[in-house]
Amino acid sequence: MSGQNKVSGVVLAGGMSRRMQQQDKGLLLFQNRPLVSYALAAMRPLVDELLISANRNQNRYRQFAYPVVSDIEQTFDGPLAGILAAMQVAENSTLLIAPCDSPLVKTIHLQRLLTELIKDDAEIAVAYDGERLHPVFAALRTDLQADLRAYLQRGERKLQIWFRRHRMIKVDFSDAAQIFVNINTPKELAELEKTETNPQ
Repeated sequence: MSGQNKVSGVVLAGGMSRRMQQQDKGLLLFQNRPLVSYALAAMRPLVDELLISANRNQNRYRQFAYPVVSDIEQTFDGPLAGILAAMQVAENSTLLIAPCDSPLVKTIHLQRLLTELIKDDAEIAVAYDGERLHPVFAALRTDLQADLRAYLQRGERKLQIWFRRHRMIKVDFSDAAQIFVNINTPKELAELEKTETNPQ
């Protein structure tokens, strides 16, 4: 049975990391901790079930002691494929989503997504920094999975287009836009190391 007010969470670590020279971003160290550990720590207090979406190094991700889910197709089809894989195993009616490469996000920020989803009776709540959406920070209803599966089977991949097909609300993070900094290159990792002394 899906829990009416319970939440499943997934940290997305399934990408190819092309700009990170094929290194697995979630396992790179930031402030002496794997990047993925920041998202896990931020999400842990909010969820009844926590998953990691990974398509490589699954055994290393299992060392964090959470179930690891992989895309149904091994073609690295982007974040929607990881979201679908999580939706298919999630035990609860709400899925909270965050990426593995944004270490400045805290529990209080992710809580805002859940609060607004419930308050507005929306199907999807997505982070908005005042200028643009950050669609890999979202909370959504797991009963959308059939529609998402059909969308992906048609060859569609764009996250924002799929979001807009549903009752979506933008959650205002204009007061904290800096939290969405994500790490895509070795240079960005080094620069963030220099500017952030205690991110969590």
